[in-house]
Amino acid sequence: MVKDQNIKYLFEPRSVAVIGASSNKGKIGNAVISNIIKGGYKNKIFPINPKGGEIEGIKAYKSVLDVPDEIDIACITVPAKFVLESVKECAAKGVKYAIVITSGFSEIGKIEEERKLVEAAREKGMRILGPNVFGIFTAEVSLNSTFTGSVIPSGNLGIITQSGALGVVMIGQATVGNIGLSAIVSVGNKADVDEGDLIEYMIAQDRTKVILIYMEGVHEGERLVETLKRATKIKPVVIIKSGRSTRGAMAAASHTGSLAGSDTVFDDVIKQCGALRAENMTEAFEWSKFLANNPLPAGENTVIITNGGGAGVMATDACEKYDIILYDDSNHLKTIFSPATPEFGSTKNPIDITGQAKAEDYVKAFNAALHDPEIHSVIGVFCESSLFTHKDLDMAVEQNYRQFKAAGKPIVFCLLGGETVDEYARESRRKNIPVYNDVYEGVAALGAMYSYKRYAEEKEDEVADFKFDVAAVDDIVDNARQEGRSFLLSHEGQEVMRVTGIAVPKSMIAVNIESAVKSAAAIGYPVVMKVVSKDILHKSDAGGIALDLVNDEEIISAYEAIMRNCRAHVPHAVIEGVEISEMVQPGTEMIVGARIDGSFGPTVMVGLGGIYVEVMKDVSFRATPLGRREIMAMIKEIRSYPLLLGVRGEKTRDINALVDTIIKIGAVIRNCKGISDIEINPLVLYEQGMGARAVDVRIILSREER
Repeated sequence: MVKDQNIKYLFEPRSVAVIGASSNKGKIGNAVISNIIKGGYKNKIFPINPKGGEIEGIKAYKSVLDVPDEIDIACITVPAKFVLESVKECAAKGVKYAIVITSGFSEIGKIEEERKLVEAAREKGMRILGPNVFGIFTAEVSLNSTFTGSVIPSGNLGIITQSGALGVVMIGQATVGNIGLSAIVSVGNKADVDEGDLIEYMIAQDRTKVILIYMEGVHEGERLVETLKRATKIKPVVIIKSGRSTRGAMAAASHTGSLAGSDTVFDDVIKQCGALRAENMTEAFEWSKFLANNPLPAGENTVIITNGGGAGVMATDACEKYDIILYDDSNHLKTIFSPATPEFGSTKNPIDITGQAKAEDYVKAFNAALHDPEIHSVIGVFCESSLFTHKDLDMAVEQNYRQFKAAGKPIVFCLLGGETVDEYARESRRKNIPVYNDVYEGVAALGAMYSYKRYAEEKEDEVADFKFDVAAVDDIVDNARQEGRSFLLSHEGQEVMRVTGIAVPKSMIAVNIESAVKSAAAIGYPVVMKVVSKDILHKSDAGGIALDLVNDEEIISAYEAIMRNCRAHVPHAVIEGVEISEMVQPGTEMIVGARIDGSFGPTVMVGLGGIYVEVMKDVSFRATPLGRREIMAMIKEIRSYPLLLGVRGEKTRDINALVDTIIKIGAVIRNCKGISDIEINPLVLYEQGMGARAVDVRIILSREER
């Protein structure tokens, strides 16, 4: 991946031109240049307007080509029909970045016009941000070259947004929530510069502590994955993505394709990268604020301290949901918390200091947790009572928060009550104290921190490399293409499996009843019979499969039935014969798939297989390449994973064989450019050490070479 060596100049420009700058207060060109001046930008500003003169007290130039100095960025605000000429002039001038604020390009179908902008820029080595953006704010040089009417607070949250309108909303929410920004930039149509470019800068910038991204679609997904993986090893990345529904998603002619809805793959791949996916804007800001302002815990042990038993139970449930580990050494907990807990309270986690607790009791309990090295984070849950005044809340919350933060221990407060508590919570949050009105919100923020910590501290997973005869697979694909097919026949798919060392049942092709009987005898009963036809992809739907055939008579009957069914179901199908395969021994049926995802490129899938895969949808996805540890994490995500460990006396399944199969088909989808989808369903998994068998293999060819 080639990094943009000039990306620093987008965020730290030494000079800015505004093309379309205007003295007219109603125009975007005026809003942009006014914001640059009001924001305190100290470097050179060049208004560009055909009339020349002065704009906002600064000399204006008729053309960017007339400016005597170098220009790092140019904000283009002229109408769409004039943008291409402005881009060409900027490129000729040697501008490093053109920020095209103007809309009216690919977002309304004008794709060709947008492509011309990028071509004109690239001829001279210039990059384009946009079109259809609101501009950029960067605290590093106090530059606000947006058209927002808000004052943008400086801080340590970097925001990248695809939506300009939501970007303006984010600025407003940041202001209300007292969340300072290190930068906010919209990518708009992503004609050139995209999230990957912008993340590169934010990875290295010390001012940015947390990166928040709003996305609507993924551009260059493989590069995004690589960049996110590097970013999240250094600082947290929170992502919001619209489009969770599967409506409008194109399903390929395989379960792997149809199960890879518009959101499923994104969710799994983002998790693979260590990024935190928020459900909504509020959650994203809460997590970002908490991560930016609080220390990471030294370990996993968390305690809940509460004055309400029911609230403590609710917090416990939330901890389980958000994967927070509650410290459960009952003897140790009793030793340290007994002094703060009445006899009728509880020192088991959650620590219940009872409804009669006063601020002093909370302070005593918090101090015990603060100074105990076995406790790494705390959740303080308050149920409103007459024993707490506003001043008491200050003592119990703010003072303790400052002490915990200084000691490097995260603490969250969940305040449950009426108007007094709600008012106090709002005041505290403006001071960046992590106070929440709902237990689940507070625990979710701490859970996000733990998720990030676990990923950041993981050792690098060594990519599992697998070599095979790529040319042999390509030959199989080429033969299918020469016959005008977009998929491999069953026996061809099995041959691909043999090339990669994936075990398949013994099989033979028969072209009539006599050869079917001979093939079955050679393989050995029981056998399976499947139709062979380029016109019948889903064999079971056409009645083209017969199972557990145990003698010659059943072979003859099955052959006749398959021919009759398939001709009735697909009258014009060219049937080349039947495939006779050994009937494999029963085991745990899994599905393993690989496909070229429209967003992330080569991906793999694993899940519970068999005929109910579409109904259960118990699957997990990852982008390739990946290592064995990540594949195991992928397998453990599926709900049916306990089946592989053995249930009701069954022995553990051969999980290593499952991992190996995923590695092998992942290598095929990455290296064989003529293949778009691979699916093994079922992959029958046997007891530990007994391997697996790919019973049914379906391979779809790419429409064109990748």
